Amino acid sequence: MVMPHQPAADRGKASTERPVDEQAAKPAHGHAGGHHAPRDYSQTPLNIYWEMTQACALACRHCRAEAMPQPHPDQLSFPESLQLLDQILEFGQPLPQLILTGGDPLERPDLFTLIDAARERGIGVSITPAATAALTQDVLARLRDHGIDGLGLSLDGSRAAPHDAIRGVPGTFARTMQAVEWAGELGIPIQINTLAAAETAADIPAIYELLRPHRIARWSLFFLISVGRGKVLQPLSADQAEGLMAWIFETSRNSPFLVATTEAPSYRRVAIEMMRSEGAGGDAIRKSGVARGFGIRDGHGIVFVSNTGEICPAGFLPLSAGNIRTQRLADVYRNAPLFDRLHDSSSFEGRCGYCEYHALCGGSRARAYEATGSAFGTDPLCLYEPSVTPPQKPASDG
Repeated sequence: MVMPHQPAADRGKASTERPVDEQAAKPAHGHAGGHHAPRDYSQTPLNIYWEMTQACALACRHCRAEAMPQPHPDQLSFPESLQLLDQILEFGQPLPQLILTGGDPLERPDLFTLIDAARERGIGVSITPAATAALTQDVLARLRDHGIDGLGLSLDGSRAAPHDAIRGVPGTFARTMQAVEWAGELGIPIQINTLAAAETAADIPAIYELLRPHRIARWSLFFLISVGRGKVLQPLSADQAEGLMAWIFETSRNSPFLVATTEAPSYRRVAIEMMRSEGAGGDAIRKSGVARGFGIRDGHGIVFVSNTGEICPAGFLPLSAGNIRTQRLADVYRNAPLFDRLHDSSSFEGRCGYCEYHALCGGSRARAYEATGSAFGTDPLCLYEPSVTPPQKPASDG
């Protein structure tokens, strides 16, 4: 969202929980459940994002969840949460990774009991807590001792002023950097998530320099989707996004940690084009970090469960295809009409449907929905004009 791959480049939320990157197939951690094993993404997702609660003490300007101080009155109860964990087992091996998001997962009083229950079932767990006063060194040590695979933290500025302005609460920059230090000392794999928007773009190189000395496993840049509170911020233009993606690829070559993107699957195409321009062949591209995310996108490799049990393709694509209270998560993911079409990139509309990169990229389905009202439309962040001829519509009789 941990770990957000997210995904070298899917998932998560736009505030504090963007954990495992939705654009990479390999998290910055591993577990016995075989997260790295090959799978058919139409049958089994790589990552399940569970919005445990809407409650959060922050007021982030780009929060997808529009988090509130108190939990939703209808959020999943403890017994219902255990039922969700049992439903995850129905995917079979290799099991998906479970990413605990919010709101702030630390606001759930049964958090550690639920982590234990997941681990007892063989489910790998990562978490994306909010950088509040509740995120203490002792809490991080407990998370490690309870078997957390990875920690996702958000950093949206190289200094306190810009970061805290986006997070809505003074002191979050200092708390985030302190948590990075503590987690590194505790040996917890860390993913840092950074917002890529008009308000943050100029500061991104400085954020990278700030992170370089730290024990970071992955840095994922989340390309803003204007949903929830995110509507008050300005997304990058397609030209600006293309330039930033080129910078990300160049930076990733010498970075001490993996550099990735979230909600920017067209990064795969940019990276491939840059590698080809240097003479790289198919084998080199397939072995590259960017190849790990091929085919993963909202609803295909990624599934999101809301705090009230709604099953959606992603946190940024708020279209419910069912609810775990009345339906089975695996059945909805595999067979619901919404997911069925998301599994087939050739069914997408406009450029994303006939582009020669559609199987590897497919575009951000969340951004297409935000821009066009259709989850199957063209992702406006991508400038690429396919070299293939678009299919001709049948002539009308009338």
